[in-house]
Amino acid sequence: MAEGPGRLVAGARKLWKNGINSTDWMVTAMIDRDGYRPNVAIVLVNGRNQVFWGKRIKEHAWQFPQGGIKLGETPEQAMYRELNEETGLFSHHVKILGRTRDWLHYNVPNHWVKREWRGTYKGQKQIWFLLRMLGRDCDLNLRHSGHPEFDAWRWSDYWVPLESVIDFKRDVYRLGLEELAEYLDVTPRAIGISPYGRRRSKSRRPPTNGAERIAAGAALVNPSPAGTDA
Repeated sequence: MAEGPGRLVAGARKLWKNGINSTDWMVTAMIDRDGYRPNVAIVLVNGRNQVFWGKRIKEHAWQFPQGGIKLGETPEQAMYRELNEETGLFSHHVKILGRTRDWLHYNVPNHWVKREWRGTYKGQKQIWFLLRMLGRDCDLNLRHSGHPEFDAWRWSDYWVPLESVIDFKRDVYRLGLEELAEYLDVTPRAIGISPYGRRRSKSRRPPTNGAERIAAGAALVNPSPAGTDA
């Protein structure tokens, strides 16, 4: 007997967070044709333009909050959900300053991917959001969800040290921070040059009005993420 759409959706929602290391079916149906899982990354800044910098639980790597986009979610909806799950903050604790216009991609090394999915799953494609913290430090709660991603955090300089980021994410971190820097008064070392030694591209501001934002997110109503949360 064929499975109905309801069961497929339920399976997809179960998969999206657990990833390919814990579930072995339907993964290929939840990544795009190029092998990338849709995802969001969150750059949270305080009043001094320092960024929230989280240490991955039981690891020596640091990163920004991030996570997969669920079936039926827009990137903005996924961002607020991930923000709450990973930091304990709610929408009233933050203000959106900007986001990247296009997807930023990174590949996950093969040894992080189950053998049966190699050649199908390549990595993540992300929309990066820049948020202003309106709440207080005490509003942050890394154990809010019961399944913490971080076991420590600190405020860091906006231009985070890329050597503390896992190697296969470094390029996408550079690209994301360089693009979002257009929304902040974060002075580069030289005009037009980022501290990472690359020339910053001209600002490409994302859609700002309601109709444009709806159009930009329309293509994401149906995809469901798969793969690893790496």
